[in-house]
Amino acid sequence: MGDLWAELGARLTERRVASLLLPGALYLAVAVAAHTLGWAAAWDVDGLLALIAEHAADPRVDTFGGQALVLAVVVAGSAAAGLVARGVGRAVERLWTASDWRLWPPPLRGWTERWVDSRRVRWDRLRERVERARGEHDESAFAMAYDRMARLSPERPERPTWCGDRLEAVRTRLARDHRADLAVLWPHLWLILPEEERTEIAGAREGLSRAMGPAAWALLYLPLTVWWWPAAFVSAALGAIAWTRTRAAAETYATLVEATVRLHAIALAERLGVAHEGRFSGDLGERLTLRLRASMPPLHMRPPLPPKPGPEPVRPPEGPAPGPVGPTADRPATETGSEDSRTL
Repeated sequence: MGDLWAELGARLTERRVASLLLPGALYLAVAVAAHTLGWAAAWDVDGLLALIAEHAADPRVDTFGGQALVLAVVVAGSAAAGLVARGVGRAVERLWTASDWRLWPPPLRGWTERWVDSRRVRWDRLRERVERARGEHDESAFAMAYDRMARLSPERPERPTWCGDRLEAVRTRLARDHRADLAVLWPHLWLILPEEERTEIAGAREGLSRAMGPAAWALLYLPLTVWWWPAAFVSAALGAIAWTRTRAAAETYATLVEATVRLHAIALAERLGVAHEGRFSGDLGERLTLRLRASMPPLHMRPPLPPKPGPEPVRPPEGPAPGPVGPTADRPATETGSEDSRTL
């Protein structure tokens, strides 16, 4: 059994396993404690320890098979909780960055649009205060007004969250300052970056996803308040940690992406053979965007419709043409005419 625990401890030191199992094991422990203690005895730690000791003294658990079964249940439950948290984390990340909020279902999209409009109204007011402080040449008032504006959004809000607007600000600034489309330039620029810079940016992006992880656990801890009211404080603490870490991680990642585009745009132009003046100007940004942007798909021309079928012509019968029929069949026309005249 000691070898089993030693092997498990070695596996738990691995980063991927630890990030999946350890938070899940902690969640299982809190869930069991919440279900055992309840609201009435929320802080009865002694009673909880006594209950754990009672179960540990059970002869079925004291055997190798019992301990192996308990270990398997704990590992499986921890892994399941970790996988659920990862799935919730993906949903949280999508909602927090809100890059595709205009494609959300109609009720959620309508609420989000009204929220974005209200953020724009508040941002416009703060932007006017910044201009007013600049016109008055008051440095302290200008810095204070600018900080308040940036805390709401670094640029005019386009998404419902600060983190989403911080990521969107990179695209907005590159389009305004250099007439460059980030979505077009970035995949090509990524391929020519040095390895250390790509590792740095990839690490910053992974750090942004990890920073949102506590928010997923906060959502999972919240239902435990049905059994144990202190779980609400645990959920609130995890939410605050996620909010603080996500803002810092989004700032770091957005700054790295923007700096990378500004620093390596000239190298991209040289690789593509695009003429430049030695600086990332607006003309160069526009030329790079036009060069790398995919062309418009051709217009699909429908083939002409075939003519409508008309009535089929009457085909003549096969064989020799039929001769004249009647009394004039064996006589020429002149004779027939003279005979008729005589008759008359």
